[in-house]
Amino acid sequence: MTIAYIGIGSNQGDARAHVLQAFDELARLPGTRLEGRSALYRSEPVDAPGQPDYVNAAAGVDTDLSAAQLLAALQDLELRHGRERPTPTRRAPSTSTCCSTATRLSSPRC
Repeated sequence: MTIAYIGIGSNQGDARAHVLQAFDELARLPGTRLEGRSALYRSEPVDAPGQPDYVNAAAGVDTDLSAAQLLAALQDLELRHGRERPTPTRRAPSTSTCCSTATRLSSPRC
């Protein structure tokens, strides 16, 4: 199994509930066990005046999924919750950030 750390954030609707639900959904990914989660914290959006604050957190998982499989599963979760991923912007993605002890993933899907 591989340990991966995942950034989670929402600023839509009940953002706190969305982040808590994300923890539950991460625990249900195939071959994946939720090992830990951070406290929730608020942050102001960057380069997005007028947007609501984000609720953010991080999760640590132990997974049998490859980095590419984990990224695909995370992006599938995002899509099912209404995340729109526009064309590339100058800002790095704030979710689905995958880092593992053995793999660094560079993909056009990021």
